[in-house]
Amino acid sequence: MTVTRQPFEAATPDDKLTYVGTSPPRIDGLDKVSGAARYVDDLDFGPDLLFAAVVETPHAHAIIKRIDTSRAEALPGVVKVVTGADFPFGFGLYMKDRYVFAQDRVRFVGEQVAAVVARDEGTAKRAVKLVDVEYEVLEPVFDPVFAASEDAPLLHPELKNYPHVPWFFPHNDTNIAHWRKTRKGDVEAAFAEADLVFEDTYTVPRYAHCAIEPHAVVSLYDRAGRLTMWSASQSPYTQRHVIAEALEPLGLTHQQIRVITPYVGGGFGGKAGVSMEIMGAALATAVQGHPVKLRFSREQEFYNTYQRQGLEARIKIGVTNDGTLTAIEHTMHWDAGAYVEYGANVVNAAGLSATGPYRVPNVKIDSLCIYTNLPPGGPYRGFGYSEFNFGLESHIDRIAHQLGMDPVEFRRKNAIVEGDTLSYGEKMNPSGLLECIDKVADAINWGTGEMSGDPNKVVGKGVALMWKAPAMPPNASSSSFLKFNEDGSINVTVSGMELGQGYLTVMAQIVGEVLAVPPEKIRVETPDTDRNPYEWQTVASHVTWGCGQAVEAAAIEAREKIFEVVHRVHGYEEDSLFLSKEAVRCTTDPDFELPLRDFVIAGIETADGSYRGGPIVGSGMFMPEFTSAKSDPETSQGGHPNVHYTVGAAGVVLEIDRQTGKMHVLRTALAVDAGKAINPDLVRGQIVGGLVQGLATVLYEDMRYDDNGRLLNPNFTDYKIPTSLDIPDEIIPIIVEVPQPDGPFGARGVGEHTMIPAAPMIANAVEDAVGVRIKSMPVTAEKVALSLWEGEN
Repeated sequence: MTVTRQPFEAATPDDKLTYVGTSPPRIDGLDKVSGAARYVDDLDFGPDLLFAAVVETPHAHAIIKRIDTSRAEALPGVVKVVTGADFPFGFGLYMKDRYVFAQDRVRFVGEQVAAVVARDEGTAKRAVKLVDVEYEVLEPVFDPVFAASEDAPLLHPELKNYPHVPWFFPHNDTNIAHWRKTRKGDVEAAFAEADLVFEDTYTVPRYAHCAIEPHAVVSLYDRAGRLTMWSASQSPYTQRHVIAEALEPLGLTHQQIRVITPYVGGGFGGKAGVSMEIMGAALATAVQGHPVKLRFSREQEFYNTYQRQGLEARIKIGVTNDGTLTAIEHTMHWDAGAYVEYGANVVNAAGLSATGPYRVPNVKIDSLCIYTNLPPGGPYRGFGYSEFNFGLESHIDRIAHQLGMDPVEFRRKNAIVEGDTLSYGEKMNPSGLLECIDKVADAINWGTGEMSGDPNKVVGKGVALMWKAPAMPPNASSSSFLKFNEDGSINVTVSGMELGQGYLTVMAQIVGEVLAVPPEKIRVETPDTDRNPYEWQTVASHVTWGCGQAVEAAAIEAREKIFEVVHRVHGYEEDSLFLSKEAVRCTTDPDFELPLRDFVIAGIETADGSYRGGPIVGSGMFMPEFTSAKSDPETSQGGHPNVHYTVGAAGVVLEIDRQTGKMHVLRTALAVDAGKAINPDLVRGQIVGGLVQGLATVLYEDMRYDDNGRLLNPNFTDYKIPTSLDIPDEIIPIIVEVPQPDGPFGARGVGEHTMIPAAPMIANAVEDAVGVRIKSMPVTAEKVALSLWEGEN
């Protein structure tokens, strides 16, 4: 693979910034390449450590009639066996529809009904097989469209009793857990006046996160009644909050729960919120004084943690003969699985933004979150945008062809720009979408045909746009502390998570820019809820923007304290002071230089031998106070649910073997408007990683269930993810910078966005190459070959 670096001119001239806009080595790099980095499973808890294993149901839908734990309890080495009767506590982030262990019924294959705690892992796993559970099997429901109908069995009769956030709108006595409706203009009138109205359906299956590190948690409920958890989590504070609410009947409060999160080996949304961790917390309370480890296998990672939700999308678009979009009707039935406590917010986010990055005056979006008897759906990189974008960008391409327009020009004509009205009534933020489109088109030589050297192979090109807003509650907040050390180095504490994206390094660069300290002299600590300040979660591609503002505020506060103490001792006006090269300097006295290390701890000595100042510390917080989730539930008008959108475009040059359907990516380019690339190499890394992950979902990954709802391929042998041999020959990462006015140095997040356009650009390239339109993911060689064969016979 070749990564081609495009010419890059920063939006802010380099001579005005020292560390922001550069690409220093990652501050966590040495830890990871040397093996010093420790993950949850690496931590040593001594001989008192106990091990847990989970009893899982083989049925997708059943009533629990009886649980007999006696044989398991009699096995030597077993310490404790628990069932749902021991922990009848509901939990959930946005809707409390789950329990620690199943209560009266199970709703997906693999759902936990009991657990064993034993002296060693082998004994725990053997004991699990001795727990006898009697079920009354019920009819399962797997199809979300049928599940939403009146004929479907009711999976959650208690839906009307579930507490939920005020921006969810469940339909009681149905399987519709939430229905987001967005309305703008008059869609029916616009369709009647359109020159072309085109409608079709697209389907997207479920996907697994496939983080290299499986879920793991060690929990200790000590003799003093404190619960400490070491977890692989994207959300330590949210985890603490959800668990404190759920276990309140046991007398636990937020103050009595501590969550420590070391390095995390990938997340992609799968380690956000709470899934298996609540079992670890509950089990620890049953064996007070002993740490308990619960570690999921690779198979459990597939079927007993969050999955990306499946989607059936019906899209209807109206357009005039000159290529102007006039109306869209987008109906999405989401397969949200057995529990939607997190996944319903994915559905909500999609329902607000399913126009894509286009200017459409008349909008009707229905986004339905539907219970099924498959594993719970939840957050996954892209948070619903990848799913709906497959159908939308496929549809856009097809409309352009029907109009006889170039697909790139059609997109340019309708691309949303600053000041355009969004589907829910707010205005679009500044963005470089048109620049992204143009640069991608240039990178793949759009409009120029390419030939394969093999007569059995053909080459096609495809493009797709993308956008995404951080899906956050209106009060999602960030905070940061920092302190200087005696040598002028700095420690920063935050509670965002380093997931491999380079977050710690970016925070160090922001602090370094404000305080004129090199990033390599700044240590950013991983979360500990007893020590580090609050962070909502590391999701939504918001931490550079949100936590970055908190970190910047903490650095500015420290800088102001520095200037204040220098003013008190030396008399220089504070507005004449500035920081450069780890020292305080003065515009009115070029000879003045006071190194930070000389006073940021010890203070500054005065003429009489006394000192002024003391240890310099800073704190900062940020909350997007302009947002609001309050809106009309029938139209979504009246609120301000999203802080901003990050936009971009991608293109691909795809080679296809006409005999086998096998595809090979010759070249792909993606341009993203980062606002300000605080670390350009990290942005390029996100582009490469996101594209490859997106290509995996469209070309390789394919979850298969049997008729009873059992996952058939919960392993990397049968669930294919790309290897180094499957990487595109050339990847062209392109950074565009149109500053976000409220971002740190103009930055906005890019982490999820880079996989969003991958699937539709492949589908569009397939049609360009061989004239076949694939409307369901994945777009596999088998589908292409069969479609070609059917077209020829």
